Amino acid sequence: MADRLPARPVVIVDGYSNAASLVTAFARRGHACVHVLSTAEPRPAMIPPRPEDYREWLLCPDDAALEQVLARLRDLDPVAVLAGQEPGVPLADTLGERLGLATNGTALSAARRDKYEMIEALRAAGIRCADQYKTDDPDAAAAWAVRHGRSPVVVKPLSSASSDHVFVCRTPEEVAGAARRVLAAHSMFAERNTEVLVQEFLAGPEFAVDCVSADGSRYLAGVWESERRPVDGGRTIYDMCVLRDPGADPVPALTAYVGTVLDTLGIRHGPSHAEVIVTPRGPTLVEVGARLNGAMNADFYDTVFGTNVAELVAHAYTRPADFARRFGGRAYRPVRAAAVYESPTALDGVVAAVETGVVDRITGLPAVHSVAVRSGPGRRLRPTEDLLTSPLRVFLAGPDEASLRRDRALVDGLKDQVYRLL
Repeated sequence: MADRLPARPVVIVDGYSNAASLVTAFARRGHACVHVLSTAEPRPAMIPPRPEDYREWLLCPDDAALEQVLARLRDLDPVAVLAGQEPGVPLADTLGERLGLATNGTALSAARRDKYEMIEALRAAGIRCADQYKTDDPDAAAAWAVRHGRSPVVVKPLSSASSDHVFVCRTPEEVAGAARRVLAAHSMFAERNTEVLVQEFLAGPEFAVDCVSADGSRYLAGVWESERRPVDGGRTIYDMCVLRDPGADPVPALTAYVGTVLDTLGIRHGPSHAEVIVTPRGPTLVEVGARLNGAMNADFYDTVFGTNVAELVAHAYTRPADFARRFGGRAYRPVRAAAVYESPTALDGVVAAVETGVVDRITGLPAVHSVAVRSGPGRRLRPTEDLLTSPLRVFLAGPDEASLRRDRALVDGLKDQVYRLL
């Protein structure tokens, strides 16, 4: 009997953070993964991909390398190309298009990464969206806020994530100061901020809406309500994201609105992660990414949903017709109440040790599924101002929301004992 030919590989561009779950999901279906890095070196602020997870590792930091990478990928004959995390979206679009694979294409790549272009694409299509302005001049940013006539406004980079350098400002002076801070910084993707975005403040509860698509046939993979808390300096940080019932308001309205957003931005294949605020006017987009939710933990999702988004993505790319038949137009059905707690800290110093006994006490709480310890010996711990400076991520699953909140309160009392500082 002749040996079976190996399955065609899958290309993952910039496989940072939880993109490792995609490697596992495709491997279960017999597909090895090839990694393409869009920069010469991994981006320092992101959890790097592991070379040993991949069959092959290619570098594509510029146009000069693009043709060589394409030539190698044509030899490998991949079945799919997708972004592992946000910075890989444009290159994944380019490679998929050039290779003739299922792809979101390059026509709207800019609108899927640049937050100004994203919102303007919605405005041109007549979809509810925020008023906004972009500039490289802090004084012009402040002047727009005055013309806008409503306080507060939001100041942030054009292309970043994890609430990086996002400020809520109430005076022109605060707007100008925040704009200067954004323009003086690099994004979490190590890209220099050359312009700043000023947007109207969207008042209302915030939700994360995750979908998986195969040629426009979509599955609603999760809706999480994002609770925030204020910190010093005109910023708010994520506190806890709580899974909502797919049939309860406002989930149906969110699902319909996000569908129009994905159609407008050309996200027809693979994962998407949208952040939406339900304003008095209705659901309104904050931003959307054509990639996994950064908090998607495969084991946790398996416990809560019976599957996880990476498995759904692998199904969508390798068996798109079957995915559409089984999942198209449907929604998740949670088997447990669930939440993700991003613990803050006021500690400031160098970590001497992680107190594993305290971590074990947290992990042993009834509703705690798992804990991601995000710092370690020799690293600097700073007061939390965004997701990047949250020292613990705690995944909670239980019989009801009350049990999650009880254990979250207990975690809050233990979190600052996890790290011993020098």
